[in-house]
This record gives sequence, structure tokens and C-alpha cells, in this order.
Amino acid sequence: MKLTRKGHYSVKAMLDLVVWAKRKPASVREISDRQSIPAPYLEKILISLRQADLVESVRGVQGGYRLKRSPKHISLGEILTAVGEDTYPLPRLKPQEKLASDWVTFALWQRLDRKLKDALYSICLEDLYYDARSWQASQGQSAGFII
Repeated sequence: MKLTRKGHYSVKAMLDLVVWAKRKPASVREISDRQSIPAPYLEKILISLRQADLVESVRGVQGGYRLKRSPKHISLGEILTAVGEDTYPLPRLKPQEKLASDWVTFALWQRLDRKLKDALYSICLEDLYYDARSWQASQGQSAGFII
């Protein structure tokens, strides 16, 4: 599995919302500036995340985006699926019926795919936030928190 720019940016945007949108919604411009994500691209990502019920948009002068659920109830798998990331580790295999080795390889990759999906859905946004905070603290960085 290779995380594309869209997947990377979607996780960064979600982590930004964990940090900055606790009191008031964060605007696209604020997230874009903090995380160095092009605003038009970020808007498309946020629309996908909203359609997946992971974020909500708030209209008005003080509007923007915020998480729809607690970070401990949003999984990495949900985020990646929302933006169309393919988590399959290799191109789809079609084993030949007569070759047992093809079927063994096929079964192996199916099991690995299932384990990867289980892992992605077991890692929550809150876990990622605390991992990033721990790394930041180990580097002696302050609480500014840019992902």
C-alpha cells in the first residue's frame, strides 16, 4: 500500500482539526496555511470527508470545518476510504486454476490485505495525534503543532 498525496493531506487536515478546531471551526485557508496544503485541493478533500460524515461544515463569518465525532471514534481506515485511497497492497491477482502456487500467493495476499485493513481501522485519529505529540516532544518542539 502506498499512501498518496490525497491520503497524506487528508490525515494532516484531520489532525489539524483535532488541534485547532476545538473552540471554533477552522477555515480552509487556516488549515491550508498551517499544513501547506493547496486550498483548492484541500476543499475537495474536506468535501469528501464531509460526505463520509467525518467532518461537518459550519456556515457564516466564523464558519469552517470541525470534526463530526470525537477523534477516538474516527479511524485511519475511515479517513483513507473517504478520500478514495486503495488499501490493497498489490494489484488485484487472478490465480490460474491449475497452479497451486498461484492459489497460495493469492490466499497469502488476501490475508495480508485483511490484516492491513484491520490495522487501519483499529488506529484512531486520537492515537495519531498522541503519537505526533510524543514525537514532537522528543524533538524538543513547542506546542505549535504543525503536522
